[in-house]
Amino acid sequence: MKRRNRTKLVHEGKFVAEVTVDLIETNEGWSPYLSLEDAYKLDDARDALRRGDIESAARLGRVFKLIPVSMSPQPEKAVERTGY
Repeated sequence: MKRRNRTKLVHEGKFVAEVTVDLIETNEGWSPYLSLEDAYKLDDARDALRRGDIESAARLGRVFKLIPVSMSPQPEKAVERTGY
């Protein structure tokens, strides 16, 4: 059995929590998988973000606030036509 440290993102509303978990790799069955403790950790982070409890979510990982970025097309410059 081998464990790899990974970061999982939990998105809820306008927030994202970056939670560190261990992926467990084996030669059997459904590999890689999370321990039950790490699965609960991700669930707890999602629940905290859903409730708006940023402080609790921040105890489980880093929390980021998402800001929408709109990319509107730039108006084309008028091309001056001459000679036609």
